[in-house]
Amino acid sequence: MCDIGGDGFDADGLDPDALLWVRGVDYLTGWRDATRAAAELGDALAEAGVDVAAAKLRAVSAADGSGVVRLELSPATAREVAKLARVAAA
Repeated sequence: MCDIGGDGFDADGLDPDALLWVRGVDYLTGWRDATRAAAELGDALAEAGVDVAAAKLRAVSAADGSGVVRLELSPATAREVAKLARVAAA
């Protein structure tokens, strides 16, 4: 299964003083949305037959509080995903 992490709110090494927090920005809602989307993407990749053992999906919050999903793949897995995307588009 994919390594689905949360760089931001539940990471073991989080240092709140190292981040810039803007008063009034809801970072948690964006991060929660990104976490759900990362899990959904990981499940879809696995269901499509992609070898996601080394895939990393990270849920983070952008500076404006919106959620962001970061996907990290090996070159071989990236090619596999590209092939599946081309087949799906055809």
